Amino acid sequence: MNEIKPLKRSLQLQPLSREHHDGLLFVWKIRQGLTNNTDIEKLRQFVGWFWENHMRPHFFQEEKILMPWLPDLHPLASKLKSDHNEIRELVISIDKEVDQYDLKDLANLVEVHIRWEEREFFQFLESTLSVKELDKVSEELNQHPVTCQNEWKDEFWVQKKSDK
Repeated sequence: MNEIKPLKRSLQLQPLSREHHDGLLFVWKIRQGLTNNTDIEKLRQFVGWFWENHMRPHFFQEEKILMPWLPDLHPLASKLKSDHNEIRELVISIDKEVDQYDLKDLANLVEVHIRWEEREFFQFLESTLSVKELDKVSEELNQHPVTCQNEWKDEFWVQKKSDK
């Protein structure tokens, strides 16, 4: 049996990996919300909140700070940009008109994208950039942190005892 071992991330890219953890929690919360029959409008609002406070600034970091370290026209850069555009377009679509299928698609896209970044994109950067270059990446990431001033309060993903 193939065991998936946790990846050891460089200190410089660990903040992005922590944000990926938040992204995987977002995926789980959407799926739990759908399982718990959470009001679809509440899920739409949660997607919009997460986009504005977490995903959009995270995409900025990856596109403006990490991508310039890749060679021109590198396939990883193309995939990163393509995935981000697909997720961005789906978030915009959900904001206009939401249904459970789009929410499931979004959860799946985000999960697959995060796992790809961790296993391929970040691995490539760590194997090709010097420690000095990774330190420069880290400095830039620190200048553009993903910070959230207001947390989402409604824990719709928690099934209440009376709901069972």
